[in-house]
Amino acid sequence: MEKKFGVYICKGCGIGEAVNIDELKKTTAGGAKIAAEAIREHEILCSPAGLEMINNDVKEGTNCIVVGACSPRVKFEEFDFPGALTERVNLRELVAWTMEPNTEDTQSVAEDYLKMGVVKLQRGDLPEPKILEDLSSTIMVVGGGFTGLTAALESANAGYKVILVEKEAELGGWGAKLYKETPRTYPYDKLDDPAVFGKIKEAEAHENIRICKSTVIEKTDGQPGLFDVTLRTNGSTETVKVGSFIMAAGWKPYDATKLGHLGYGNPNVITNVQMEEIAKKGKIIRPSDGKEAKNVAFIQCAGQRDMNHLPYCSAFCCATSLKQAKYVREKSSDAVAMIFYKDIRTPGQTELFYKNMQNDPGVLLTKADVTGITDAGNGNLYVEAENTLLGEKIKVEADLVVLATGIVPATRAPQEYLDGLAAATLKGDEAKKNYIEGTEKPEFILNLAYKQGPELPSEDGYYGFADSSFICFQYETRRTGIYTAGCVKQPMTMVDAASDAAGAALKAIQCVEHVAKGIAVHPRAWDATFPDPMMIKCTSCKRCTDECPFGAIDEDEKGTPFFKINRCRRCGTCMGACPERIVSFKDFSVDIVGSMIKNMDVPDEGYRIIVLACENDAYPALDSAAIKKYKLNPSVRIIPVRCLGSTNLVWVTDALSRGIDGLILLGCKYGENYQCHFVKGSELASYRFGKLQETLTKLQLEADRCQLMQVAISDYDALPKMIDDFVARIEEIGPNPFKGF
Repeated sequence: MEKKFGVYICKGCGIGEAVNIDELKKTTAGGAKIAAEAIREHEILCSPAGLEMINNDVKEGTNCIVVGACSPRVKFEEFDFPGALTERVNLRELVAWTMEPNTEDTQSVAEDYLKMGVVKLQRGDLPEPKILEDLSSTIMVVGGGFTGLTAALESANAGYKVILVEKEAELGGWGAKLYKETPRTYPYDKLDDPAVFGKIKEAEAHENIRICKSTVIEKTDGQPGLFDVTLRTNGSTETVKVGSFIMAAGWKPYDATKLGHLGYGNPNVITNVQMEEIAKKGKIIRPSDGKEAKNVAFIQCAGQRDMNHLPYCSAFCCATSLKQAKYVREKSSDAVAMIFYKDIRTPGQTELFYKNMQNDPGVLLTKADVTGITDAGNGNLYVEAENTLLGEKIKVEADLVVLATGIVPATRAPQEYLDGLAAATLKGDEAKKNYIEGTEKPEFILNLAYKQGPELPSEDGYYGFADSSFICFQYETRRTGIYTAGCVKQPMTMVDAASDAAGAALKAIQCVEHVAKGIAVHPRAWDATFPDPMMIKCTSCKRCTDECPFGAIDEDEKGTPFFKINRCRRCGTCMGACPERIVSFKDFSVDIVGSMIKNMDVPDEGYRIIVLACENDAYPALDSAAIKKYKLNPSVRIIPVRCLGSTNLVWVTDALSRGIDGLILLGCKYGENYQCHFVKGSELASYRFGKLQETLTKLQLEADRCQLMQVAISDYDALPKMIDDFVARIEEIGPNPFKGF
């Protein structure tokens, strides 16, 4: 498009008192080649009068707008001008609130930021959404248990067509196997009938829900809005087109045969699942001889919270054992239920049920570590425990022992198989062949036709749960358009699963609505840009296909990458990965950021530091530091990037060759308790960064001139000192030897 620029500078919020606006306008007019009459100022730019000024210019043909005011993270509705390319220059948080007013350094900072904003618009173009044809808004729900039924009903009630796929012959999952459920209403003293049967009836009658029982997914190909899903039902197959998925495949009980130390294998040691089956038939009888059990021991955390088995809590086992203790008491008034626990965990209203059960004289609760189950004769068993509340070892006799064995997600076995296959592949073809021949292949669920694998990847430390992020990605997975809910995502109660299913339904709906508009889904949910690679220069190195966190890039039969645009989250990781620098977005590219760096002032005296700041945690932390009026070093220039994974190392080499004295790559924390908003961005940047430092050393440039720092959004108070310490280190090293060349 033919560009007509307008630069608008706000004097409010202390900006006018911190910098010389007249000088700022002159610098912009000269250095960025903007006509002086196109540069305006206003006392309060976000006021109705200020916005009217800009909108009037837009009506007159201005289509490239530079707003020099507050952070782009605020006032985004006010400074939204449809049809115009807009760049927000942060003169408030990064200048007025963090620099000493009216100094030469502060003026220089403001001028650099404004020049970079203009250059970004000069090199960029107005994003135009790419909307694919024949999009489907149908939502596929995988799993017909309580969570899947709830998700299907929530989606259908919102007006969307739903295909519900259940591999078993009947709906209901584990919820349909229950005798009773924990109380759902006050005063939480009476057990309820399973709610799943009502949901089955409602789903079967709903006009927007198609139910496919005894059905598995043979193949999933395509992308959000255009998924082609091949279903196999009793030997016959069909392919349906869907827009998004809700993955509610559920859980399986932990393998109790691994709990021999707790007596499993003895017929009178059963699991909590087996206890439900017994209770549904009538009295609580023990399997060995059909005798009614009068003294029943419940062993909590059986193979749970145990690094040798399941290191996590399964969320509902405590309430389940309390419920089953009530079975024992209701079916025989003189029976006794003994619960041995590490901790009782009954959050929310379930605490009231726990208190009611504490008041039952026939229910004994003992905090203890069970050390063994031994034969007491006549089919009875001794439960031996230590570390009790009284500090004593105890030994009690029981007719029946029930183990709270916990859950594993349905995705765990496929993930473990794929992990093992990947490890064997690294060892060579023979190891891979032996692994395939010697390992039973589990039943896969989605069977994705993706270059990066057939199932949802599970992060390290997630134990096979199909969850993408600890903090930021509720319901999200690393496969765009596929959302998880219920116990396939994390252990939870049925009450929690109901709200989780509703949330996943909303995300699945959001996905089909966003792809219909040609915009991204979480976290850049407004973004109409998309990667536009210059494939004529592609060398098929496969770095983009390997590094894309979301599997958005596949390869053809020749190994040439191609993008599935609706899978893309617009993080730019492919842009950072590409050694040929062929991947670009309309308003974010290697050339755009490189041009911004090249157009900032590099003084002959003093130092210049660039901070490439991730827009997700690092940039908000800088804004928060500004709100607290922490000072930033005036030698620093901050350039936001979509994700640290989008950082192309040519920016670093270009900056250093131009005389920039140092660079900070400021990204999200990653590791066990944190995660990059784009899952792998910071981690990938760190990997690339290690190679860069080796290169700098070979060029006889100090490796310390470039550092990668991890910050959380809450690290705003520490961030200014982190930057100051880096500047001090650069001053200790000395100026860049390329300065002036």
